[in-house]
Amino acid sequence: MATPRYTASKSRTQGRLGWTITFRHPLRVDARTQQGLKVRRGLGTSDEAEADRLVFEMNKLLAEETYHRVSMRQEASRKFALVVVEAFYDGMENPVVDPWELREKYLPLPQGYSKILLVGTTGAGKTSLLRHLIGSDPKKHRFPSTSTAKTTISDIEIITQGQGYEAVVTFLAESSVRTNIRECVADACLAAKEKVSDEKLVNRLLNHRDQKFRLGYILGNWQASKNDGNIEDNWEDEKDTTVLNDSESEEQEKSDATAQEDKKIQLVLNNYIQRIRQITDQAVQELDQELGESVSGFEGKDLEAVEELFDEKVQSADDFDNLVNDIVDEIQKRFDDLKVGQLDRKSNGWAKVWMYESQDKETFLADIRQFSSNYARSFGRLLTPIVQGIRVRGDFDPVFTENKYQLVLMDGQGLGHTPDLSSCVTTHITNRFDDVDVILLVDNAQQPIQAASLSVIKSVASSGYQQKLAIAFTHFDNVKGDNLPFFEDKKNHILGSVINGLNEIGNIVGHSAIKTVEQDLNRHCFMLGGLDKPLEEVKKRKKNSDELERLLDFCKNSSNSKNLITIAPVYDPDGLLFAVQQATNSFQKRWDTILGFGQSSGVQKEHWRRIKALNKRFADSVDVEYDNLRPVADLLTLLNESISQFLDNPISWTEQPKSDEEAQQSSINSIRQKVFTSLHDLINSRIAREAISSWIEAYRDSGRGESMKRANKIKLIFDEAAPEISPVINQYSQDFLRKVRQLVHEAIKDIGGKLSSD
Repeated sequence: MATPRYTASKSRTQGRLGWTITFRHPLRVDARTQQGLKVRRGLGTSDEAEADRLVFEMNKLLAEETYHRVSMRQEASRKFALVVVEAFYDGMENPVVDPWELREKYLPLPQGYSKILLVGTTGAGKTSLLRHLIGSDPKKHRFPSTSTAKTTISDIEIITQGQGYEAVVTFLAESSVRTNIRECVADACLAAKEKVSDEKLVNRLLNHRDQKFRLGYILGNWQASKNDGNIEDNWEDEKDTTVLNDSESEEQEKSDATAQEDKKIQLVLNNYIQRIRQITDQAVQELDQELGESVSGFEGKDLEAVEELFDEKVQSADDFDNLVNDIVDEIQKRFDDLKVGQLDRKSNGWAKVWMYESQDKETFLADIRQFSSNYARSFGRLLTPIVQGIRVRGDFDPVFTENKYQLVLMDGQGLGHTPDLSSCVTTHITNRFDDVDVILLVDNAQQPIQAASLSVIKSVASSGYQQKLAIAFTHFDNVKGDNLPFFEDKKNHILGSVINGLNEIGNIVGHSAIKTVEQDLNRHCFMLGGLDKPLEEVKKRKKNSDELERLLDFCKNSSNSKNLITIAPVYDPDGLLFAVQQATNSFQKRWDTILGFGQSSGVQKEHWRRIKALNKRFADSVDVEYDNLRPVADLLTLLNESISQFLDNPISWTEQPKSDEEAQQSSINSIRQKVFTSLHDLINSRIAREAISSWIEAYRDSGRGESMKRANKIKLIFDEAAPEISPVINQYSQDFLRKVRQLVHEAIKDIGGKLSSD
């Protein structure tokens, strides 16, 4: 079958002298429209004649199908200009580079340092605690940034000792950024269809619905909204103000932007608004003609169906693609403005990694804030939303102690707040359990051990990493009550909440699995207060300083050493069938409800837009979750908990134990850890990697009823990847059960355990 015939054209982006080339790629398919994917690339020249020559070469390359194979790249490079060859072939190869491996390449983690993974709910004080552990003043340094809303959206890794200061920053893949931008523009078009004001429309454009990707940080604020006396009516604006200011002292700082720069920002945003309204008006007119009536007259389910058609219409428009490309170009300009450090780019011009060194701490932290800040007066110059990870190394010592600690402190996105214990922990966190020495759960002492925190403890216990768990309770100074006059009274009150939570977890993963946590509770819990205060003020509070130092000593003395197994369990393998059956049935029931095919207590049907966003991330191999929609993590959690229950009940031991519960738990936990690691890869493979073509096909569905067609195809993916185990075993359930059995049996035998069937 002949490939489609496409041609290239040149254009000049507003505000730039250089020419760009645009073409649809004959071999890279847009998953949405099934046309060739639209590619736009800078030509690196402002000379129009040279640009015309390069466009001519691209049209020759597009026309000659002999070159339409990756293997022909070298031969093509002898005939065509380098910029033409790179624009055509780069996306075909598209190697996936792990950002963690990139940071390891440029700034490897040192050997012998204790690695601490900070985990906690949004607003619990996780980053405030981190500041005190590294001696970062909330007024002077403001690193990392804090707020009461979602602030830390990238991985932050801090190596606490070193000569001078070094930083390595890695970025989100361009495809991931484009996906977020498309969703922002589509959301803004829907707002335009609803005839909202410019202020509300631009707010939808600049703030992604998941509240993590905020274009306003990069593109700048819409000034008109600041003069709107009715701003309290816009809930999204009100919510955003919680992340604008890192501290009151920032109000005294001078803005980096000149009045001329602000004027340019407003011109750019106003241009986007007008184009969004034009795209919307055109789509509405076309839909009115196709449906034979005005789209504004629909309600209820009919309105939802119209919105699906509207979304398809706007996203398939060339003007929509052009607007997305222009926003990407505007983001690229921010890279051009970097004045310090070394920026390595990919061949398509997208940022790959930024490296920086300085001997001065103040200068160093000031320069890296462009990649981590949420400061409102810097909006229009920040790159925070597109940063995937930041790794720094330097003399980051706390002020509350003279002791030096060799630590790697790893912070990341907050857990959010979940309504019940059934919630799963993102695989972005659980993937690191085996690599770190301490899993530090940061929780609010005023409302201790709520569902999200319990989910972390449950995940740690079911995966066998109980010895690594520590809990830092922040806001301890705000725990008040007539019955809690002294420190020990407050501490015991909080520990009582932990014990109640552990009992609840024990019913899910096995009571012996949480015994270790309960036995070491006092040594593993730390009561901290006043972390929002300046460093020196916290230092003056001796009890607080003592607890912080005790926490650092705990981290320093922790190690990732493996326990010596002296006794091993024996299991009846038939019991594993019921564990897998329980997990897969629960998974299927949960996702049937999410997709709209059933009902399950505590679970709701998700809006078609969110399902589509999840589908897009799988189809593009960008991620395996969207917000709290986490099918891989859901199945991993359910399987791991059921298998943990199975492992908690061996039928005998290889030796008769002499009441040595610690040795028994140590051997079972070693099995849990091996199972947990293997399950990560198995589940990710079955739901994501092996089903990639099915995810792409599901995303391509369009027209009337597209959301239901998509939901049916996603359900089919889950039916094949994690089939319900029933008396009638089909090929999918047989294969799945065999692979789970195999990895569990191997984990048991690896530590010297046995199966009764042997």
